[in-house]
Amino acid sequence: MTDRTALVCGAGLMGHGIAQVLAGAGYQVRLYEPEQSRAEAGRDRIAGNLQRSVDKGRITADERTEQLSRLSVETDLARAATGIEVAIEAVFEDEAVKRDLFALLDASAPAEAILASNTSSISITRLATSTRPERRPRVVGVHFFSPVPVMPLIELIRGAETSDETEAAIRALAGDVGKQVIVSRDRPGFIVNRILMPFLGEAMRAYDEGLGTAEDIDAGAKLGLNHPMGPLELADFIGLDVCLHIMEVLHEGFGVQHFAPPPVLRQLVDAGHLGQKSGRGFHTYPRS
Repeated sequence: MTDRTALVCGAGLMGHGIAQVLAGAGYQVRLYEPEQSRAEAGRDRIAGNLQRSVDKGRITADERTEQLSRLSVETDLARAATGIEVAIEAVFEDEAVKRDLFALLDASAPAEAILASNTSSISITRLATSTRPERRPRVVGVHFFSPVPVMPLIELIRGAETSDETEAAIRALAGDVGKQVIVSRDRPGFIVNRILMPFLGEAMRAYDEGLGTAEDIDAGAKLGLNHPMGPLELADFIGLDVCLHIMEVLHEGFGVQHFAPPPVLRQLVDAGHLGQKSGRGFHTYPRS
């Protein structure tokens, strides 16, 4: 177990999951959101996840209490960054938002602290330029996968100036939280989304052409390719707005048509049908 201190910026789907696995590995975790209600909502989701683990016999009630005791919520970023060893941002997938946050973290965090981004597609090299030159060797991509407590992978992305020492530190962190690391160069989509998004896009185009129903296209992948989830179901799970953004990054970066977002995806996002989180995407989902 470790008593290292980590800051997680963003208490949404990815952020609260990252905070949970870090607290479970013994880190002192500060969960930052500028709004108190959002920060507390993230902590409440972690508490609920841990209670379900208790109910299923995966951890004890005492272990749940201990893990929650290592988690604090913060609304003051400068205070939250004081004395940390690593900050992982998991805010909205928008380069300007992330660059602004990195500049603030650079000004507040200790000089030796690592600044990591959970981005799924944005250039780490470009994000690093929002920090001082001496910080840039300690800027790195640390792409977790959803749901974070379940998925065993971390995609480590080295920017142009990321140091070997920073990579080694992130590998150690990944070991602490029980994740396997793959290392990607800083290219659009990195490894996983470079492979995944054309597959999802082709399934969307097949659906849009009337080749098959959403159910049949997904069943074809699940039963014919032995995938645990069909491509349209997976896109709904990721979030269609997120898929659209990643495809735009890939298309802009490579200029190749098979990376372009299908029209049906843009139409669904424009209509506010974002997948599971909105209750409707390529499939519909009952609202609780």
